[in-house]
Amino acid sequence: MSDVEDSKKKSFWKRLLLWLFFLGALPALGLLIYAALLYPKLPDASSLKEVTFKVPLKIVTADHKLITEIGTEKRIPLKYTEIPERMTQAIVSAEDEHFFEHHGVDLKGLARAVFELITTGHKKSGGSTITMQVARNFFLTKKKSYLRKFKEILLAIKIEQELSKPKILALYLNKIFLGYRSYGVAAAAQTYYGKPIDQLSLDEYAMIAGLPKAPSAYNPIANPERAKIRRNYVLRRMYENGYITEAEMKAAQAAPIHAKLSGARIEVRANYVAEMARHFAIQKFGPDALTKGLTLVTTINSTLQKTANQAVANGLQAYERRHGYRGPITHLSPTQLVNAKQVKQTLDQVPIYANLKVGVVTNVAQKTASILLKDGQTIQLTLEALKWARPFISVNKKGPEPEKMADILHAGDVIYVIKEADQWQLAQNPTTESALISLRSSDGAVQALVGGYDYFRSKFNRVIQAKRQVGSNIKPFLYSAALHKGYTAASTINDAPVVFHDSALEDIWRPENYSGRFYGPTRLRKALAYSRNLVSIRLLRQIGIPYAIDYIHRFGFPLEALNKHRDLSLALGSAQFTPWEVVRGYATFSNTGFLIEPYFVKTILDNNGNPIYQAQPPKACHNQCNEAEPNQAKRVISPQNAYIITSLMQDVIRYGSGRKANVLKRLDIAGKTGTTNDQKDAWFSGFNPDITTTVWVGFDQPATLGRREVGGRAALPIWIDYMRVALKDFPNRPF
Repeated sequence: MSDVEDSKKKSFWKRLLLWLFFLGALPALGLLIYAALLYPKLPDASSLKEVTFKVPLKIVTADHKLITEIGTEKRIPLKYTEIPERMTQAIVSAEDEHFFEHHGVDLKGLARAVFELITTGHKKSGGSTITMQVARNFFLTKKKSYLRKFKEILLAIKIEQELSKPKILALYLNKIFLGYRSYGVAAAAQTYYGKPIDQLSLDEYAMIAGLPKAPSAYNPIANPERAKIRRNYVLRRMYENGYITEAEMKAAQAAPIHAKLSGARIEVRANYVAEMARHFAIQKFGPDALTKGLTLVTTINSTLQKTANQAVANGLQAYERRHGYRGPITHLSPTQLVNAKQVKQTLDQVPIYANLKVGVVTNVAQKTASILLKDGQTIQLTLEALKWARPFISVNKKGPEPEKMADILHAGDVIYVIKEADQWQLAQNPTTESALISLRSSDGAVQALVGGYDYFRSKFNRVIQAKRQVGSNIKPFLYSAALHKGYTAASTINDAPVVFHDSALEDIWRPENYSGRFYGPTRLRKALAYSRNLVSIRLLRQIGIPYAIDYIHRFGFPLEALNKHRDLSLALGSAQFTPWEVVRGYATFSNTGFLIEPYFVKTILDNNGNPIYQAQPPKACHNQCNEAEPNQAKRVISPQNAYIITSLMQDVIRYGSGRKANVLKRLDIAGKTGTTNDQKDAWFSGFNPDITTTVWVGFDQPATLGRREVGGRAALPIWIDYMRVALKDFPNRPF
């Protein structure tokens, strides 16, 4: 080859290399110029230093037991120091093994992703670091494009210049979506394993760390097999990175998939209170109240709320037992009964309320029956425990008493059961409803509130929404009006038949006592104790209806509701009020004459635990005090009046219509039964100097509860069961 040819050949390669350099360098230079122009326009990474996450509204009792969390996103934000080391090791191994070494971008990872794209035509991995994912999650859209990836890279570099590695990792672990409305690893720990993140095992940490890649594809509940493969991959990467030993890896990989959906760790069942609290928070702070991480501290006493729930459930089951058995929920044929899948499917479809459990009868003997419960447990029911289960005919009639178990149950019957005093009992989904509200008499702080048998059966809150005739529960207020007008507890009214011509009622009205008997001249003390209707009617006529309405209004009862009954039926409680309104009125007697306002929100705390709302309820004045002081409840009746009416209501319990309450053996309780026409509503309201409680029982659509289902039988037992616990911390002393 000549020198000329050799020179030409060298010149060709030099030109080719030069052209290749410019072909590569010029785009790179252009990219650098574009990056320089774009970089200042990117979001300010320093804003991540003060990130506010969407955190649910937390509602708790006065002693900080969780009632519920309300929000579209489940999240429990953690500081980096609160995140277990095993969790960070697992997530770094799964998502970005060089996280603590790079400056926001893993060049090897990006090069690998580009090579895969060139050689296969598909993106197998995005080469994203944890920092790049933070950039995407906080600042960019989810739409995939090369421009978004370029912005991700630049933002990651910018973030790394502003934030420390622990801060970046904490942002990531609190932000990522991990399935089932769970955001962040702490919420995922609660959702999948029902426990705090610091109590997870190694295999559980690895399972959660495997979720960010694809929360639906690797979900341990929806796709347990794929989730297991992903979990074991994470464990292997943890071993290869030196975080765990080979023995730890193999033991964790051998662990079975045991995740199951769990909600927040609800400690107290108070769903009616929760809904009231949610409404209160939105009214106070707007819709954002559900995402700001607020904690609403109610006035609810967790022990008393649990007691109230149980008392209402037991009271309604007792009513069911008094009126007979309505039969099984459904029935499985012999073929269905031996099909385990069919049995499980049937039991899963039966709604569970309050303290009920569901099961299917598998075997019936002469005096026992075997029941397979939904949870797989087998229990026995005895004939002796089921003697109550006479067939229901109507609220006033039952069939014959069963002589053998087959008179009640048959194999294949799907039934409800409850456990009482360590013995299983046949139960029913009650047809009746109840409401209970208990408050601190001095300032109205609600201690317990039950708006119905079960919130998930009916969200209608009967404490604040159900306006029902109060029956004889109105009488103490009528008697108080009489005392104010000059009557005394010893004043005598004739309990005798009377016929009224009242156009507001009927042409002719012949009221009578519940017993159907008449007792002649009767002192007011005795008339209230035995709830004599004719005495109350004559008393109202003597003091005057306008005067009585004006006076009863001072106890907080709405004037509009009272004015709807400007006739003598008012003496028998024809006016309609909610339990909330009734208990407020009775608290006036308990606190010696002050009108208080019931309240249920004590404090609201912001996401950092600082109070942003504090209740300041008006308080009753006791002993020596200046009634002109601010925040002082208004006195509406004299202490003498309150004392005498209380004394009369003590007699209601000593020997009158509420005498069942003597079982409490208290010297300091007073109260009044209430029953409306045809026993459509049953009430008992009572108190000691510290606690006032009202109970209502009835059908949502007014109908008779049945003969003898008066306040002392239907409502009073619930009040007794609740007050037995509520009064424990208060000395047993006379008023």
